[in-house]
Amino acid sequence: MPESETREFRPELIPRRGEVNAWLMTLAAAVGLFVLNQTLDVVPGWTWVFCGFLAFSALSISLGNWMDRQTRVRLEADGIRFENGLRRVRLSWPEVQKVAVLPTRWGKSVQIVGEKSYFEFKTLGEVHFQGEMRGRTGFAEGQAILDLVLRKTGLELVEESNNAYYYARG
Repeated sequence: MPESETREFRPELIPRRGEVNAWLMTLAAAVGLFVLNQTLDVVPGWTWVFCGFLAFSALSISLGNWMDRQTRVRLEADGIRFENGLRRVRLSWPEVQKVAVLPTRWGKSVQIVGEKSYFEFKTLGEVHFQGEMRGRTGFAEGQAILDLVLRKTGLELVEESNNAYYYARG
């Protein structure tokens, strides 16, 4: 990457079908709870807990999808920026102290650690079900981001264990 070039990366976005299904199930449970409340003298406590659980799950899925749509990693000549709608982190290349690369179910988790802040992103992972690819998650160019961060920071491999890699200043 030339010194003056800035590159911005965004993660692969998963389909929103799961979010829609979660909200539809929450709505159906709420309607069922309303009907029970109108027809029974005492509504069992577990039905309230179940509806609350469905609403919390749907809200969590929506928040995750919203954060994915806000997430970006920006590589600049003087450092790296990360934002996801809830967090904003800016680290100059000398401020990056450590990088950890950890295996996950889909792709790798890359943790960029500075003295006062850190952030994490995932490299590309493909979700397979019954031998068929159902979706992609993480950053398609995640490995390229990692390689550039390691080159720009001058961090060296200090430990490797169980497919996890730790880089730090030499």
